[in-house]
Amino acid sequence: MKLLKLSGLGLIVLIAALAFKQPTKPIIYLIGDSTVHNNDKVQWGWGSILPDYFDQNKVSINNQAMAGRSTRTFIKENRWHRVDSMLHPGDYVLMQFGHNEGSKPDTGKAGYRGVLKGTGEETVELTWPNGTKETVHTYGWYLRKFIRETKAKGATPIVLSMIPRNEFRDGKVLRADNDYGKWAREVAEQEKVAFINLNGITADKYDQWGTDSVKKFFPGDHTHPNKMGATVNAQSVVEGIKANKAIALNKYLLK
Repeated sequence: MKLLKLSGLGLIVLIAALAFKQPTKPIIYLIGDSTVHNNDKVQWGWGSILPDYFDQNKVSINNQAMAGRSTRTFIKENRWHRVDSMLHPGDYVLMQFGHNEGSKPDTGKAGYRGVLKGTGEETVELTWPNGTKETVHTYGWYLRKFIRETKAKGATPIVLSMIPRNEFRDGKVLRADNDYGKWAREVAEQEKVAFINLNGITADKYDQWGTDSVKKFFPGDHTHPNKMGATVNAQSVVEGIKANKAIALNKYLLK
């Protein structure tokens, strides 16, 4: 009888504790390449700046992007598996890839991270020197995998196009409208998830500012911005969120 009373008391305490427990903050996971997460010394990724624009009492940002990775190698190196294993309902995944996908996929050093172009179901079979076989897919296939597995965990995927490089032609910055930016948009539309045209938003700014101003953001090459450049891109991400009121992240932005 005494045991039953103690058990009942313990149950009451547990129920009370659950009633007053603070809800867990959702987490925004960032996946991508060096333009999202860099060494934060000379070169910066926009993912390191993004938390400055969010109310971190309400939401957390976990930057899992890694320099040099493509959609393919992010999966092959089990980086996506790690993120997927941490996802909970109510979380978010912002994905931005495209800078490291361009090489022809093969078993050489250059082809290690390349993917097939487009969004289709085409594949190529590779056999590595140790006998390991690998099926390489299209850029769109890998994005769909991220999207669908994020949804399966009750989390929200958001697709972003890659930031523009410091490459101008006839006074206008080159855009990703005909390749990775186009394909990212197409996959987002097919999967009915939000798309942020980060490439276009930042490129519009570059066109307005001109080559002399933009080159100040790129101290080493045409791809990796410094902190000022990363800040421009983080602001563009925020602008893309604000432009689409259906993106629930709007409620976590600082006013």
